[in-house]
Amino acid sequence: MPKNITLAVSQSHTLPTTSATLSALASTAYSAARQGVHLLLFPEAYLGGYPRTCNFGAAVGSRSEEGREQFLQYYHNAIDLGDTPKGAGDDWVERRLEVAKGREYRGDGTREELEKVARETGVFLIVGLVERTGSERLIWAQGSPSTLKAIKTTIAGVEITLAAAICWENYMPLLRYSLYSQNVNLYLAPTADARDTWLPLMRTIACESRAYVLSANQCVRRKHLPPWIRGATSKEVENKPSAMPDDGTTPGKASYSIENNARETITSSSTEEPIPKTPQPTAADSAPGVVSPSPLRLGTTPSPVKQRTNRRRSSNITPIPDNHFLALPSDSTAIDDSEYHHEEDTRQNNTTDSTSSIHAKDDDDDEFISQGGSCIIGPSGNIIAGPLWEVENGAETLLIAHNIDFENCERGRLDLDVAGSYSRNDAFELRVQGLDLNPPP
Repeated sequence: MPKNITLAVSQSHTLPTTSATLSALASTAYSAARQGVHLLLFPEAYLGGYPRTCNFGAAVGSRSEEGREQFLQYYHNAIDLGDTPKGAGDDWVERRLEVAKGREYRGDGTREELEKVARETGVFLIVGLVERTGSERLIWAQGSPSTLKAIKTTIAGVEITLAAAICWENYMPLLRYSLYSQNVNLYLAPTADARDTWLPLMRTIACESRAYVLSANQCVRRKHLPPWIRGATSKEVENKPSAMPDDGTTPGKASYSIENNARETITSSSTEEPIPKTPQPTAADSAPGVVSPSPLRLGTTPSPVKQRTNRRRSSNITPIPDNHFLALPSDSTAIDDSEYHHEEDTRQNNTTDSTSSIHAKDDDDDEFISQGGSCIIGPSGNIIAGPLWEVENGAETLLIAHNIDFENCERGRLDLDVAGSYSRNDAFELRVQGLDLNPPP
């Protein structure tokens, strides 16, 4: 019997405030529900924000006051899900952790709002967190191996074993194999990497694991960066009107119904309609063969909404001493410089020299500092939907794949099962401290 569900990724970008981002997340979830989506993945650091281009005034042996001010603003934007520093595991999941007297929940209420949206929409929501790489180590800590544990659940009658690797964790072969060993059939890869090498990596992972792979990245223009990254002081940030003004809600009390939040609308098929308080997907939304705005079905030819611009971007040119730049030659067309440069030149897009301000000098607000690249890949490495390049707003940021048949994962293991018949467990063994590699019961 076919095991079909509908999967989606959202190429959303963080908004100026946490409450605004939570409201946008709810809008996307309601839109996805109306189109029959069962599971929806958001990008890495969508909540809290990915501080692209920001170096927090840090150099070896020194930190600037302006950088400390930036860190303060980023700290205030962080979310608190109520977990413990070491990770409370099942105690957090089952809500067995102590709650402060007079409070109804731990943390800032973000967890409760996400759970509320999931209940009201019926969509399984996955919000990408972070894996520290390069300069990210300045602001983020290392996670626990226990967070690599796969989870088994049932969605729309289909048994799913899912696990996630964040961003450059996916470049680590042993980490990938630890997930393969747990018999995953849905592999989640939220990221901040918009380089051309990311799509081939996702196809390789799908082929290796014989799993469906979802990858979501933010598509960000320079104008989307928060004011504190661009050099505003804390008082200027407090006085500056938000692009999506906070209507008095807090991160734990964001309101999603049209009655309480008049700005909450979605765009679908070039029309605007209010978000219903309780989504009512129609039979046509989930009918076999129906394709939502900009999605592709299994077996169709991928056609990105927008091709990635083939041009040299200043953010990818390597700065060298004396305020000069190194540009590699090409024969007839512009090359993608990103493959030649270290992560801090590509993912962080720092183009300032050592004597410049800690915020970017480029005043081109429409410049893409992350071009996206979100995609959905099938278990043989085939591209089902995407990649999405330079699409940052509107219905097209929701990439949907209908009628995903999870029995294709078992079919693919006829000739390749890297953690099973192909594993050579007579010669090789992987052990991970703090992680049980057995598939979940």
